[in-house]
Amino acid sequence: MNPPPHPDAPQVLQWLPAQGRPEQLMLVFHGVGDSAAGMVPLAQALRRAFPQAAVLAPDGFDPFDGDPSGALGGRQWFSLQGMDEDRRAERARAVLPRLAAFVRGAQQTTGVGPAATALVGFSQGAICALELAQAHDGLAGRVLAFAGRYGQLPEQALAHTTLHFFPGSDDDVIPAHHARDAMQRIAELQGDATIDIAKGVGHELPPVLVQVAIERLRSHIPHRTWARALGAVPGLAERMAGRSSEGDGDLPPPAPPSIH
Repeated sequence: MNPPPHPDAPQVLQWLPAQGRPEQLMLVFHGVGDSAAGMVPLAQALRRAFPQAAVLAPDGFDPFDGDPSGALGGRQWFSLQGMDEDRRAERARAVLPRLAAFVRGAQQTTGVGPAATALVGFSQGAICALELAQAHDGLAGRVLAFAGRYGQLPEQALAHTTLHFFPGSDDDVIPAHHARDAMQRIAELQGDATIDIAKGVGHELPPVLVQVAIERLRSHIPHRTWARALGAVPGLAERMAGRSSEGDGDLPPPAPPSIH
């Protein structure tokens, strides 16, 4: 299986199931100045956890303009030159048509639909994943945002996509309060999202946080799935509400000690 062609993506690394067709599609987007190669440890961890998934890691569409010599070979999704709050959202949204085309091409090539697609991003890649999901609700079932943020906080909740935020408590590039602010806004909008903050972690992707993300993918039941289940069984919603008021509801699995 060949990666979906795109004139702006010079390289796409891919990991495919050893046998059979893919059951999930995971698209991994790197941070500014990095490349697809920098996401190999994350992609391989996802592959080990989900052996029937197709995992694709594309290079950013443009050369990193913070290295005029080009010697480092870094890529970017959008430029940081002259960046401010207004420009961040504007530049992220400018790349969305190309990014959406890439996602749809990958879905078509692998035969995996949107509900089984996860957008996984680090730093600038997480910004793009969040903004893409917000602009195209239902393009992917999940977004995993490591050390990321919105370019601009959303004004409406997503109906078909669950968001997972994984900031580091000591991140001084994209501080954790951006993820907390997003969670507060999403809660106000009655959207579906989770947050796991890695204590003592900066702007990085430590293995413990990757493992927490994998557990979120395995165990988190989206609100929309619960809503369909509650609506399909007469009286179930009332019985579940009664259980919650009695304190008998199931508790989420405990997070590792370094995550809070």
